[in-house]
Amino acid sequence: MASERRHRLVIADDHTILREGLKALMGARPDLEVVGEATDGREAVRCAEELKPDLMMLDLSMPRSNGLEALKEIKRVSPGTKVLVLTVHKTEDYVFTALQAGADGYVLKDSSASELTLAVRSVLNGERYLAPAIASTVVMGYLGAKDPTAMRPSFDELTTREREVLKLIAEGYRTKDIAEYLCISPKTVEKHRANLMDRLNLRTVSSLTTYAIEKGLVTK
Repeated sequence: MASERRHRLVIADDHTILREGLKALMGARPDLEVVGEATDGREAVRCAEELKPDLMMLDLSMPRSNGLEALKEIKRVSPGTKVLVLTVHKTEDYVFTALQAGADGYVLKDSSASELTLAVRSVLNGERYLAPAIASTVVMGYLGAKDPTAMRPSFDELTTREREVLKLIAEGYRTKDIAEYLCISPKTVEKHRANLMDRLNLRTVSSLTTYAIEKGLVTK
């Protein structure tokens, strides 16, 4: 009897120890084959495009294109690849943004091996998997008809300076670099960033980056 096809897996995380641990854990399964590893967002996208894996485990906090940006690109270059987000982030911003970007599952890094195995099996079976620790957050959000964008001002309502700061943040510039480029103080940059987060109801730099991409301020 022919053996059952093994699902092809790519692990994308910038921490070597974690990648090695996941590789050992997942590689021990008879139905999985680890075919690639990535240490940053760009490598993750390249692996997806070249290897066309069945599943990718993706960290959200990686250098050279963060996980949220990489997630969108992975879904574009390899629509058949399931993406299981494996992260430390459990706030609403990260969860909703990842799901909107196309994540098929969302698991926290402090999950047990059995939970991770369940998540992998569920996602490969075409089901959406959410870690119990964050599932209630998502459910309450939907039951309360919570729309994170509902209270945001129109993009046109942002000042020219706020758009400039938002664009530079999304492009990965540091506070000091933004201050020098715009000829303002670092404290003023921090104030603009805080105001943007408050006005747009966003809590992380990654969320600001995603918003800037959606509005066409940056192309990546």
